[in-house]
Amino acid sequence: MMTIRVLVVDDEPLARIGVVTRLAAYSDMIVVGECDTGEEALRAIPRLAPDLVFLDIEMPGITGIELVRLMPKGCASHFVFLTAHDEYALSAFDIEALDYLLKPIDNERFASCIDRVRRTVSLHRQEGQYGLLYEELIAKHTGTDNQPIRRFTVRRGNDITFVKTDDVDWIEGLADYAGLHVQSKTHLIRETLNSLESHLDSSQFLRIHRSSIVQVDRIVRVQALANRDALVTLRDGQTLRASRNYSAGLHDLLRNRRSLR
Repeated sequence: MMTIRVLVVDDEPLARIGVVTRLAAYSDMIVVGECDTGEEALRAIPRLAPDLVFLDIEMPGITGIELVRLMPKGCASHFVFLTAHDEYALSAFDIEALDYLLKPIDNERFASCIDRVRRTVSLHRQEGQYGLLYEELIAKHTGTDNQPIRRFTVRRGNDITFVKTDDVDWIEGLADYAGLHVQSKTHLIRETLNSLESHLDSSQFLRIHRSSIVQVDRIVRVQALANRDALVTLRDGQTLRASRNYSAGLHDLLRNRRSLR
C-alpha cells in the first residue's frame, strides 16, 4: 500500500488536532510532524521530506503563502492550504496549491481532498520512476505560434507516446502536473492547468473549475446547484463540479448549444 507522509502546520493547537484526528481515519496517511509557525515549518520540511503539508495561511511571522514561496527549488512537497477566509483562494492557486480547505472543515470536502492528494502523489511517483519528460518533444508538440495543441507527448519508461486532444475527455489539474483522462486511462504530463488552458483550442475545451478542463462535446448535462456551482455530466457518466467562477463559460455553452440535454 502506498503511504503518504504528512506534516501539519498551524499556529492554532486545536486546528492541528482537528486535522491530525481526521487523518487518523486514513491508514495510508502518516503524520510525520506538526509545526506551529512558518519558521519552524521552513526548517522541518527539508528535514522530514513530507509528501503533503496541510498549511494554515494566516500565521504570525511567515504566512503559509510566504512559506511556499520560500521553499527551496525542487521541494517535492504538495500543499493543502487551510484558512477561515475564502478571499485567499486566488493567491493559493496562483502558486499551484494542490487544494484549499475552509475552516471549519467539512467532512465530505476533506475526503475529496484526500482522494485528490492520493491521485497526485501516485502520479508524481509514477512520473518519477519513468524519469523526466523529454522537454524538446513537449516543446515541439505544444501549441506555438498561436496554434492550439493537437496532441500531447506522454512518456512511459523509455517509450514516448502521443495522445490526440480529440481523444481526451477531460483534464485534471494536479499541482504542477496534469492528468489527461482518456476513457478509463489517465496519462500524466508535466504541465500546469493554467499553461494548458492557454494552449488549447477554446472552441474545443472549456475550463469549468480551477482543477478541471473538459472537452465540450463530452458534456451531456449541466445541472445548476444551490450555491451557484453546477454539476457537469460527461458522456461516460463522469460527473464534475463546475465552479461559479467559471459559470460564464458554461452559460455561453448552453446558449450556443441548445441541443445539449
